[in-house]
Formats: sequence, C-alpha cells, structure tokens
Amino acid sequence: MRFDFAYNGNTTVESGARLTRMSFAPDVKREPTYFSGELGQSLLFREAISALHDVVVADLRFKPKDKTAYLEWAAQQEELDWQAIAAQRSDVLARMQPLQNELKGLNFRHAERMKPYWEARKKFQNYAFRHLSDYRFLFDPVITVHPDELFFECFSVDEASYARLSVDYEIFHKVGAFNCGTTNIDYSENLYQEFQKIRTYKTTNFEVDPSGFEIQTTHEDTFREVKIDLPDSWVRGFLQVSSAMTLPAVQVELHPMDVHNLCFVLRRRKEKQGPRGMRYHLEPGKPVRIVFEPWETEVVCPRSIYRGDAPQEIRVWGRRRLLLLERLIPIARKFTVHLLGTGLPSFYVAD
Repeated sequence: MRFDFAYNGNTTVESGARLTRMSFAPDVKREPTYFSGELGQSLLFREAISALHDVVVADLRFKPKDKTAYLEWAAQQEELDWQAIAAQRSDVLARMQPLQNELKGLNFRHAERMKPYWEARKKFQNYAFRHLSDYRFLFDPVITVHPDELFFECFSVDEASYARLSVDYEIFHKVGAFNCGTTNIDYSENLYQEFQKIRTYKTTNFEVDPSGFEIQTTHEDTFREVKIDLPDSWVRGFLQVSSAMTLPAVQVELHPMDVHNLCFVLRRRKEKQGPRGMRYHLEPGKPVRIVFEPWETEVVCPRSIYRGDAPQEIRVWGRRRLLLLERLIPIARKFTVHLLGTGLPSFYVAD
C-alpha cells in the first residue's frame, strides 16, 4: 500500500535559556490539523514522549549472527596437513620468539601511525549516527487533535508493540487555536535528542504547525515529499489493536515499584532457551504473583492487590517489551494491566 506524505520543512525544537519551542511539521496532504499551547507539566511530557520514542525504534526480532568469516576460516583449516605441521613445529618454535618480538615492535609503530585515522573514523561514525539515522523511523507517528485531548500513536519497527500517548489539555497552562483531526508528523533522531533538553524552569511551547496549510497552494516546491510503501501488516495492526481493545479483559493494577521489580528481573537475566512466558497468578484479595519462565523466578507484588472475583492464571509472552515502560516508572502513579487471556495481547496503561 503506497502512501505519499508532504511536510512543510522538518519538525523542530528550539531551546533557549528560558524558552523551549516545539513545532511539529504535519502532513499537509491531509485535512488541516493544528494545535498550539503552553505546557504546564513539561517534565512529564518529556519522559512520556521519550518512552514513545523507545517504542518507535524498538525491534526485538531475532537477528542471526554473520558467520561468513568463520565458515571461510573453517574451510581453510580442513585443507591443512596437520601431520606436516606437527613435524615442523619444533623448528618453528625456535624461530618464533625473535619474530614475535620484532612483530610486537611493528604493531606498536603501526598503531601510532594509524591513531589519527581511527580517531577520524570514529568521529565520522558518530556524525553519521547523529545525522543519518532517520532510516530507523520508517513510519512517522500519527498525532490526533481531539476536543478532549491530544494523542500520539505509533508502532515499533518490528510491528509487535503499539503505543499511544494521551495528553490531556489540563497539563497545558494555555491552549491556543486548534483544529481537530489526525495527521502524520515528521519525526527524526535529532528531534528525540532535543526533547531531552526540556526543563521545568523553561517555558515550553508546543504546536502542530499550521503554516504549512496556509502556503500549500502557493509554494508547493518547498514541500519535502516522503513516499512510503506501507505494509499491509502495519495497517492491519491498527485494526487488530482496535478490535482487541473491545474484548473482555482481566484488569490488574500494579504499583510502579512492582513494575520496576519486573524490569529488574529481565535486566539481570537473559533466557537462552524456551519457554519464555510470564505467568500471572491472581487470587482475590492477595498480592499479584508473577512467575518468569524458564527459571520459575517468582516476583511477589506486595503493593498490588488483585481485586477480582475469581482466581486466575494467565500466561503471556513478549515480556522483553516491558522494558519499554522503564522511563515511565518514576512519573507514573500506577500501571493498569489489561490481560485478554493466555496467549492473547496485553495492554499496560500508565497513569
């Protein structure tokens, strides 16, 4: 499925001593959608939008190692005559020591001469990572201006995680002109780095830039065209998420420190073989218990009491994606987990 986007420039963040101004460049080929306001809780927004970024770039698909060099080396070893090598070993050992000393000196001089090259190469790699890494953002996030709230939506690179950041208008000191609608916004690695400069002692202005719609008919040549061959699975993912949200679910409230303990277990240990499930043991009026397979490590959540009517055991997968919640732990009051059932999707809502 082919989609064409047009952005009037790039999304920018201007950071000064007293003011931070965020201006998102919307897709001008859609219906005019714009918004402007002054953030009142800029720190919460910074952490939330940074967590959204972690989802945008997340890719937990298996990446096999490149064994080409090893296979070439192994093929060469099979061609060697090891008996002849063993016979020559005594003579080789006698000549090896002086050659090793000479080689050590050559390596030292080589390293000194190549040092400027390696330093320049490292600088270039750092520059390329900062300025040429937009390929990581294959699909720009979607922003919706609603009469009650402003929210961002995105999928991860591996299309296994969906995130939605809802921003209530109550966190804005001032809300200016806005027009409801949904549009794509230009997003890049540099934008994420600029988000980290948001501070509480600075005034933060947030806007979805409306100027692109005003000049669309007179300066078409100034627009940056983006053509994306959107996979059917990405479109289908939005429909599946919407359908899953309508299914009956078991709700569990987790304290942020209990979520921290879950992430702590995942950070400390890495599974090398299956099963890789995570079992929720829920008993009415008792703390939630979560067991990690295959180690059978049990985490008791003393701050999180299950308020349901009947005991249940629900097994879910994809637990490594819980690490995407780490940045929300310090600012969240609670996490509400919606478990649709064993083997089905689960939703984690930070409040």
